Amino acid sequence: MHSKILKYFVKLFSLFFIKKRDKFKTLYKTLNIMKTKEVIGKIIKQENISTIDQNKLPNTFVINVPDPYKSYYNRFTHINKPSSIIFVTKTPNSFENILRTTRKINKAYNLNLLAAKCEVAINRRKINGVRVRGINRFNEIPQIQQYYKDAGFDFAKSEKFEDVEALIRINRFMNIEKLEEGFYHSGTEENAYYIEIPKHINWDEFRTMTYEIKNNISDKNYDIALGILYQNSGITEILRVYRPKISLEMLKTIKEKYLKKLE
Repeated sequence: MHSKILKYFVKLFSLFFIKKRDKFKTLYKTLNIMKTKEVIGKIIKQENISTIDQNKLPNTFVINVPDPYKSYYNRFTHINKPSSIIFVTKTPNSFENILRTTRKINKAYNLNLLAAKCEVAINRRKINGVRVRGINRFNEIPQIQQYYKDAGFDFAKSEKFEDVEALIRINRFMNIEKLEEGFYHSGTEENAYYIEIPKHINWDEFRTMTYEIKNNISDKNYDIALGILYQNSGITEILRVYRPKISLEMLKTIKEKYLKKLE
């Protein structure tokens, strides 16, 4: 008898605890969403890129931008997942058109694509395109291309190159969460962080500074890019840092190195 009563109270307590836990989780998620904000930004980065020669619509120009931490992720999975794909177009498409089209595609086909307007500079040549993230497999690329083609996007004719150095400019929406004054974490990219800097740096200055800093810092295992955020009726200059499980202290160290160069 006593055993049955005890089991009853244990079960009752467990149900009470689960309900409280679920309420806490919901509250935490709500508060976390409230901490993030959506802004428009631009990222400028240098990458070695290659064309995709299979798994695409015939005679179209598609570029693969590799994940800077591909070797890190390959320790945990054997899945070869695209990080960032660029559909090169004959003419530039507006930021608004890319966003509207991508939203329609996501809704119609239950996808979670993140698309942005981008420009790729190879030497003096400039290429326009749509940068797409959220593709799960390389063999999904032709179908996703078809969705954009059906929406009126006109793809450029096929080209072929491998491991070519390029400067990529990406205009996109960003969800950011404030960690501390001047430091943000991406709400959509787990390993992306943003650091405010007080003044504009042109690309040549940034490249020189980055080379010098990475040769005089103990931990250089991170990817960094230049950028801006459009917020508070103005422009905020930023550095985009990409690294799995980076600490706030490391972000502060990187910022300090660049601030010394800006003095």
